[in-house]
Amino acid sequence: MKKHGEDTNVAGFAGRILNMRRGEFGLAILSALFFFLVLCGYFFLRPVREAMGVARGMGELRWLFAVTSVVSLFAVLAFGGVVGAARMNRRRFIPFAYLFVIACLIGFATLIIQDVRAGGGLIGTDAETSLSRGVGYTFYVWLSVINLFSTSVFWVFMVDVFDVDQGKRLFPFIGIGGTLGALAGGRGASIISGLTDSPYLPAGLMLIGAGCFAMAIAVMLMLDGRAGRPTASRAIEAEEGGDDRAGKGGAFWEGAAAVAKSPYLLGVGLWVVFMAVSNTMIYFAQANIILESTDTFSQRIGSFADFDSLAQIATLLTQIFVTTHLIRKLGVGWTLAILPLVTVLGFVVLAIWPLYGVMLLFQAVHRATRYAVSRPSRETLFSVVAPSEKYKAKPLVDVFLYRGGDLAGAGIDGLFAMLGLALAWVAMSTVPLAGIWIALSIVLGRAQARRAKS
Repeated sequence: MKKHGEDTNVAGFAGRILNMRRGEFGLAILSALFFFLVLCGYFFLRPVREAMGVARGMGELRWLFAVTSVVSLFAVLAFGGVVGAARMNRRRFIPFAYLFVIACLIGFATLIIQDVRAGGGLIGTDAETSLSRGVGYTFYVWLSVINLFSTSVFWVFMVDVFDVDQGKRLFPFIGIGGTLGALAGGRGASIISGLTDSPYLPAGLMLIGAGCFAMAIAVMLMLDGRAGRPTASRAIEAEEGGDDRAGKGGAFWEGAAAVAKSPYLLGVGLWVVFMAVSNTMIYFAQANIILESTDTFSQRIGSFADFDSLAQIATLLTQIFVTTHLIRKLGVGWTLAILPLVTVLGFVVLAIWPLYGVMLLFQAVHRATRYAVSRPSRETLFSVVAPSEKYKAKPLVDVFLYRGGDLAGAGIDGLFAMLGLALAWVAMSTVPLAGIWIALSIVLGRAQARRAKS
């Protein structure tokens, strides 16, 4: 009797405060914990990647972006081929994907430890070796690609577990779990980097990240067992003749064809490209400021981790007090339009006051808008796409087009640097970009509403 009463109280709280219905609370908690662990692991690694990226200067960083975009193309090809050929269901494929991440992290950490023991040093230091430089470059590109796949796989899994109505109600709550994980990872990396200048620091953070992904696998399996056979899987079965794993893969060209044939998916892809260009321009401005204000590798890790932590705090506050009601009141289109507005206004302020503190606040607000406001809305755009199209097109949009936008942003930033243009010119260049981006957001919102009704 006591247990039944406790369950009823939990259900009542979830229904009143969290907008959940009976039977959803446990699934939502496990989903949030799953996302917590994935992002906690990543944000222990992200400051290491950023410090390695800027270690040899801004010119090297732009070159790494170009390499990353090419590697992303081959990663999309491999992703579609593995999933499509192996017909893996989610219980088999997702743990396999995260086990691959863990194995790579252990490999990177082992190479760093062996190099330091042999008298070498980290990339960008006086004791840098060819091995440490190779590890630094490879890790930067690898994590940039893996992060997009790890989050894309997570959200595809969420759309597979929850239907459209549940997604609108539960995704903001699940997103809070991810934000808390990112905050924990960022703060943990900042605290640890502040305690030591040891060359073993990156290896230690990599092993911590691997541990987080290992726990994420365990939580995912618990969630999969409790969720059972999801609504989305039944929809795939009805559409494709009984195989609930059909349509989850497909080669790169199948994904490209799916996007090319659909004006709606083309619009979604273009929106992602605009977002990636703005993200990259902001990132280069941030990286340049941090590079100029730090001296050691651990200081750079700490600075990037501090930027991440402030951004996650802003994201968490936005998710708690804003996101849950924003999409419902404004609609998907106008909610998507908030990010381009924040982008252009932030660059204008930064052009007037190009200071470390202003950059810190700008990127925090921008990333909070991107993750807490735009991300749930962007995922909602895929909720009205047929499963066979979604699984083919989503990796292409989330990885290849995203990195293509990164490459375009890096080219724009490099051109501005070559011409010696100040931040004022950067701010001016974002105005027409933001105008087109806002119009596209509104058009996509209306198209999504029409598809949802039909």
